[in-house]
Amino acid sequence: MTPDAIFFPAVALVLLTLLVMVRLYVARLTEMHTRGIEPQDIATGAAATALLRDTAAADNFRNLFEVPVLFYAICPLLYATHRTTQLQLALAWAFVIGRWVHSLIHISYNRVMHRFTVFIVSTLCVFAMWILFALRLWDA
Repeated sequence: MTPDAIFFPAVALVLLTLLVMVRLYVARLTEMHTRGIEPQDIATGAAATALLRDTAAADNFRNLFEVPVLFYAICPLLYATHRTTQLQLALAWAFVIGRWVHSLIHISYNRVMHRFTVFIVSTLCVFAMWILFALRLWDA
């Protein structure tokens, strides 16, 4: 394993964010065109929520800037401190795969308990990464 292997899961998460963003804009523009909604009519988040029916991709896109921030922070720290291990890499991939599954559920059939279960498991992976990192710092 090379130390920069920790960046491959990060790239996979960025790719997911890009794909969700594309899905968001396709859904939003399609709905606006079909329903005759003018761009200015949804100038605020509250107005968009009130007028738009298909908000799953927008909701998921926002989710990709919440807990993933912790993931994006830990990856360069692991690399810079030479603390990328097989376990850290496995947890990183588990987190990213979980986020992919979470997004697929969210923008498709959106069963909350399925989405929530995947969210919790993936979030625990990123917190485990931070705990392991902190423990190794403490030992140093």
